[in-house]
Amino acid sequence: MKLLEERILKEGKVLSGNVLKVDGFLNHRIDVELLNEMGKEFARLYKNDDVNKILTIEASGIGIACIAAQHFSCPVVFAKKSKTTNISEDFYCVDVDSFTHKTTNKVIVSKEYLCEDDRVLVIDDFLANGCALRGLIKLIKDAGATLVGCGIAIEKGFQHGGKEIRNDGIRVESLAVVNSMNADTGEIVFG
Repeated sequence: MKLLEERILKEGKVLSGNVLKVDGFLNHRIDVELLNEMGKEFARLYKNDDVNKILTIEASGIGIACIAAQHFSCPVVFAKKSKTTNISEDFYCVDVDSFTHKTTNKVIVSKEYLCEDDRVLVIDDFLANGCALRGLIKLIKDAGATLVGCGIAIEKGFQHGGKEIRNDGIRVESLAVVNSMNADTGEIVFG
């Protein structure tokens, strides 16, 4: 998606450790108009898949998922990174490693909100090693729901996550694929 790539080139910052900082428009301060265009693109890509639920993970994927959901006329469920008192004891749970935070979280979704009748599109802001996507995919399988695919804002194509998930036969549509980036020069190359 040219619009997203242009915004990354204009405002993205390459940090050491293969970190692409886009918090000025995507995952801290949010450009709602940009997210709306991204939501339209996800809806175009998955228009024939009868999506009736979008699943994401707390927290950065929530904004993108919510705006995309407007174009699908469906609800969003987000996997929580901790159990709160208002969640019943009946939930799906999986451990997910975070590339950015260098932590492992137990993420949960109430069984009340994910079921076998659901046709689920996973939406997230980044795809690097694929840990978050694999966790969300496992939650969908545990629920007996149907995974229609994954919609990613930015994929780090030079990391293995996207390739491995696609090799498992799962459809992954990324709006911007970064093939390389250099923290010393700030250069970002798209695929």
